[in-house]
Parts: sequence; structure tokens; C-alpha cells
Amino acid sequence: MNTAFGQSTVLGYPRIGADRELKKAVEAYWAGALDADGLARTAAGLRAEVWRTLRDARLDAIPSNTFSYYDHVLDTAVAVGAVPARFARLGLSEMDTYFAMARGVETEPALELTKWFATNYHYLVPEIAADTVFTANPAKALTEYAEARALGLTTRPVLVGPATFLLLAKGDDPFARLDELVGTYAEILTALADAGVPWVQLDEPGYVTDRTPAEIDALRRAYTRLGTLTHRPRIFVASYFGELGDALPALLDTPVEAIGLDLVAGAGNLQRLAAAGPLGGRTIVAGLVDGHNIWRTDLRAAVSIGATIAGLADHVAVSTSCSLLHVPVDLTAESRLDPRLAERLAFARQKVDEVVLLGRALRDGTTVLPAPLPAAPAAWRHDEVRGRLAALRPTDRRRGDYETRAARQQDRLGLPELPTTTIGSFPQTDELRRARAAYRAGGLDDAGYTARMRAEVERVIRLQERLGLDVLVHGEPERNDMVQYFGEQLDGFAATEHGWVQSYGSRCVRPPVIFGDVARRGPMTLDWSTYAQSLTSRPVKGMLTGPVTILAWSFVRADQPLADTADQVALALRDECHDLEAAGIRVIQVDEPALRETLPLRRADQRAYLDWAVAAFRLATSGVADDTQIHTHLCYSEFGEVIDAIDALDADVTSIEASRSKMEVLDDLAAVGYGRGVGPGVWDIHSPRVPPADEVVEALRRAVAAVPASRLWVNPDCGLKTRGYREVEASLRQLVAAAAEVRRD
Repeated sequence: MNTAFGQSTVLGYPRIGADRELKKAVEAYWAGALDADGLARTAAGLRAEVWRTLRDARLDAIPSNTFSYYDHVLDTAVAVGAVPARFARLGLSEMDTYFAMARGVETEPALELTKWFATNYHYLVPEIAADTVFTANPAKALTEYAEARALGLTTRPVLVGPATFLLLAKGDDPFARLDELVGTYAEILTALADAGVPWVQLDEPGYVTDRTPAEIDALRRAYTRLGTLTHRPRIFVASYFGELGDALPALLDTPVEAIGLDLVAGAGNLQRLAAAGPLGGRTIVAGLVDGHNIWRTDLRAAVSIGATIAGLADHVAVSTSCSLLHVPVDLTAESRLDPRLAERLAFARQKVDEVVLLGRALRDGTTVLPAPLPAAPAAWRHDEVRGRLAALRPTDRRRGDYETRAARQQDRLGLPELPTTTIGSFPQTDELRRARAAYRAGGLDDAGYTARMRAEVERVIRLQERLGLDVLVHGEPERNDMVQYFGEQLDGFAATEHGWVQSYGSRCVRPPVIFGDVARRGPMTLDWSTYAQSLTSRPVKGMLTGPVTILAWSFVRADQPLADTADQVALALRDECHDLEAAGIRVIQVDEPALRETLPLRRADQRAYLDWAVAAFRLATSGVADDTQIHTHLCYSEFGEVIDAIDALDADVTSIEASRSKMEVLDDLAAVGYGRGVGPGVWDIHSPRVPPADEVVEALRRAVAAVPASRLWVNPDCGLKTRGYREVEASLRQLVAAAAEVRRD
């Protein structure tokens, strides 16, 4: 029975397409340039391409229902009928209701958006209210299964599991609805069984974090009930991103046929499995190939772990540690990487080959596996940077007293109460993208490119002046991405041509690769910032990305501690801050939106991470004078878990996402006695809707009730690069007017 699972599988595969075909189709649909049928045809083609790729790679067990137009958690919410009444009553089509939940409409804000565990992927937070009626809707899973069957493939539909779904949701007491929700999952499983589905995958990554006995008991109850259904597919419960801990024996108490364990981020899973006793004929799906980074697997070490598990279980299948959603599609598309680096990398397509090879090696015991690669080339080492870091003193990570700093900054800046600003970027228009592409291709020379970007900087400065903003930004027209831009100017980084990864919805990023010691070759932002400041008498922020975020949104070398790499990046940023200050830039923003994202999932591991993360930020920002104002920005995470660390960053001003979460972060800040400047976002920029004036005023009044006006800033949730100028102008006008009204209050 268990061998029907197969010897090799993956937990998911990139869904955006090798050339971001999904992004282009979805955005065309939003713009009205593609109808629903056209979007569906594109989606079906992308799914078929993935299944054929996995089949041709000779993968034994192929997943389905991993495709999504926007987000797989939102897909699961739709599958169980958790569509909030405020969207259901809009009277839209099923497709447009789905996108309304994801992006919002003029009359309704979108679902909250936050980070998917310790990744840069964002999921939509389900809302469970008293009037939520769970209703089984297996149509998407059944459709994709049927499409694969038409290609001659029997796939394994994937859903977020019921316990994790409730853990991710917002509601008064989500687990109070567990039995009802599990009943809905039972209906879905029955419908899948009716269609001939042999296996279903239910993902429970919520249990690789610290969980209470009651939460673990909920997992046990859910799978005991689902496992005892008389008519269902076999159940594969997948976990990833860490160790299951006490949740593993709870799952082993249930009748599920297969359990997936991450053995890359959760090496301790092996010891837990060995201590569990008889496994009762279950399949153990061993996550031996890293799905969250792009370095090649040490196949000999991995097969040794697999062999150990084979001694404990009746059947072992090899898998990726998590879905391959988090890595680029195919390394063979890259033609410009240094061969010494390329030979060390594996993207999604290459990781499938690794999984298949490991599965074959475990099955026959005779497959020859390649030897590990040698140590990194000596040329990737930077002795000067290492020497500077070794000579650092504790005082290099400290600034003067905040009250003294704040007084000197106010004397220098002369800002009103409730000063208004934006987070950094302005819309990235098609014209800007074409100009950057022409410059990269050699069709636009240095002078032409600089003139085009400067014209956009001036446009942004003049717009902000007209709108009445107090602290301006240059708009970042020259930047393709807030991390990639810096990676292209630092030694130790490499950029890909086609290494796109989905961040949320249609938003894709190309994470750079950190392969060696990091060093600054020269000023990275100075010319753009000083030019912008020359156009206005109002302060213009210098804009940098912080060391933790640069690491989090890159593929990081695995041959030295993250803390060491973070300090190398921080040293480069420290030098950049010094140059900006020397050139007369009075406000410098060092963004750390990934501070919470990179937090280890288990509390026992968090203190060490926060210590080095805070230390790296302070190294980057502590070399400036008291009258230079340091800002930072954080967005789309649960900040309460790192609120002490946010305080410890010692930034003069922290702007922070708050609109979708209804200003929840203010309570967290109050709880730690946060006493510096703060700008809780009053406009959700991840939605195309222009916030009504009364909505912005109300948000700002809630903020004033929690934070003294002398320390409160007014700003959007995040940068504006994904928005259009029409909505940006209208929304910023509302923001400035709201600040003026609350000042009058």
C-alpha cells in the first residue's frame, strides 16, 4: 500500500512560469486587457507545463493544486468557504471576489497580508467570524486533478491543513471552530475520493513553531477524525521550515499514511523519529533537498540520512524540504554567471533532479552520487573587510542619548507636528522599465540614462512639494529592486538574469546571490540623493536597505555564520551613511522590513538571532552625528514578537505597516514603552483602492491616542513602486489633508 506513494516527490513547484507568464496575465486581467477565459487558458498552460516538466524528470509522485492566481492560503479559504461576508455581498464573479479579497476594492479593504513563516513570501490572512459558514468547495482541486489526468498523470492534490489554517486565521477563538472545519475537510476528501484521487497532501507547517498542548491536541483530533473516514484518499501530512517537536508523536497517534519531515531546517526531526518507536507501516517523506535556498545538495550526506530513516520506516520517499515556490525556476536559463558559482547552484528544475537521483540511490543502493564541491575560491575572500570587522569596538554600535539627538534633529530640520513623508519608492512606470532595459542592453548610454532618471527624480520632488509633504524622497527610479540594486554594487554578490521568485500575488523579485565576502566598491546612492536634495529646500531622505533585509531577500552563502555576513553588509552601509551625511543629507532611512521574517520559528533560537540582527543594524547606522536623523521601516509581519528588538534598533523614527492590521502595533509599542518617533502606516499600498478621507483621519486619530503627537509621523504602509501615479497622487493628498485635520484637532 505505502509504496504506491513513490520514491521521489516535491512539495510544490514555482507557479509563475519561467518568464513570469502568470504575473503578466494576471496584471493584464486587472487592467482589463485580458478576459477571464484568457486568464484561465494561461493558467492551464502553466500547470500543464509544470506537470510535464516533473514527469519528464521521472519524479514518481507529482503534486497538483499548488497553482494559485494569487496565494495558496487564500485558495484554501475559498475551498472551505471562508469568504468574509463583506466580499460575498459585493455581487462579483467568483474570480473577481477572489481578487477583491486579495487586493481590496474601493468599498472594502483587502484581507491582511503577512509573511509566510521565515520566508519572503506573503500570504493573505483568513478571516473567521461568527457568521462564517464553512462550506466544502473542492472545485479547484478537482479541476486541476482532471487536467493532469488528461495528460496521463495521476497527481496528489495539496491543501493547507485544517490545523495550520486555523492557526493562520484571525478570529476570536479559531480553534473553537475546529470540528466544524474538519467536517468540511472530510467533505472535500470524500469528493476527491469519488474522483479517484489516491493521495492528498495536507500541509501543516504551523506545527514547526512552539505550540501549546491544546494546539497539538487539535492536530491529533483533526487527523484522527480525517484518518478514520471510510472513503477518502490516503493522507500525506507535510511539515516544513523546521522541527515538528511534540507534534510528531501526535501525528503518529493518528491513522495518516505518510508524514513529511524537513531534514534541512529541522535536522532534529531525525532524532525525534528515531525515538518515536514503531512507525506502523507509514511512509516517511524525507525533505533532504533544500527548497528554500539555491545551493547544490551534498547528495552523499543526504543519502546517508535517508538510509538512516529507511532503517526506521517501512517506506521512505525523498522530497524537497519545502515547496520549490521559494527558488527560481531553472538554472540553465542563466548565461552570465561565473562558472565557478554556477556549478554550486541548483534552481527548482535542478533540485527535482537531485530528488530523483536520491530516490534512486535509496532504492537500488548502487547509484553513484557526485562528490561534494571543493571549498570556495580564495578570490572570494576580502581580507581588508575581515580586518575592519575584527577591529570593531562596542562603541561602534552605539549612538548618543535619544532625547539629545531628537532636540538637535528638530533644530536642524524644523519639522511640524505630525510630519508627513513616504517610505521611499514612487511608481515604477513602463517608461522607466524600458529605459533601464535599454541601458542594460547598451541602447542607452550613461549620459542618456542619467538624464532620464534625473528627470523622473525631479518629477517626484516637484509632485511631493505640490502635495505638501514635509520630508521628501527621490523616488528610486534607478532601482530595479531594493535589494538587487545594492547587490549589483557590492563585491561578493552575483545577480541572475531570470532568477525570479514570487513574493506575493503578481509581485516577483530576483534575489541576488551572496557567494563571498561583502565589500563596498564605492558610493552606491550618493549621486541620486544629492541631486534630489539640490532640487528642494525640504529634507530629502537618503534611502538604504538594511543588512538583515539584504540577507533575507538574497540567497546567502552557507559556509559562514549569518551574523558574520550581516556585519560585512552593515560595514558597507555604514560607509554609505557616512558619505551621505558628509554630502549634507540630513535624514537617512535604513529599511529592515525582514527583521521579523528572519526570526527563527522556535523561541529557543530567537534570542541569538535578534542579538546579531540588532547589532548589524546598529553597526550600519551608528557612525553618524546626533543631528542626522536615522529612520527605519518595517512591514507586513506580526511585530509583537520582535517589539523589543525594534526598540533596540535605536532608530530615531520607525515607520511600520499598520493599516490592514488596524493599528495593532501601537499596543505592542506601548507595552515596551517605545519612546522614539514612529510612523504607523495609514494607507495600505498593496491595494489599488484610494483610502477615503475619513478612513485615513480615523486611523491617524487612533495613532494620536496612543502616541504623543510630538513623536508621531504620517506615512503610507510601504513604498509606492507597485502603484500608479493617479492613485498615488489621490492617496497622498488624502494623507496630507488628514495630517492637517488632526493637527487642527
